[in-house]
Order: sequence, then structure tokens, then C-alpha cells
Amino acid sequence: MRLTEFWRRMRLHFGDTYAESWARDYVLAPLGGRTVVQALADGESAKTVWRAVCQVEDVSPRLR
Repeated sequence: MRLTEFWRRMRLHFGDTYAESWARDYVLAPLGGRTVVQALADGESAKTVWRAVCQVEDVSPRLR
């Protein structure tokens, strides 16, 4: 998954404004206690991070 696709899905799920805030502030256990932004900065793949988001959020099946 490309990073652009990851952010597109984040915006579709959370909304344009909240997606970036959530990614910056919400700590995910599946990412080892890191936020989305931290995990991506640490080199985690966008696909791995998206899967972690799907584990903790009720993401629409069409976005999974």
C-alpha cells in the first residue's frame, strides 16, 4: 500500500480534519504503543499501520 492510499483511507474513515489529529495523538497497542505518525516515521509500512488501525477501529469493510 502506498502512503497516499493510506492517507486517503484515513481521511475517508475519520474525515479530513480528524484523520491527521487521530494519527498524531492516538496510541495503538498493535504498533507497540506508538501513534500512526510515530510508526510511519520509524519505517513501518503503510500496510502494517493500516492493519493496526483496522484492529482498533470499526473500519468499513470496503476500506479494509
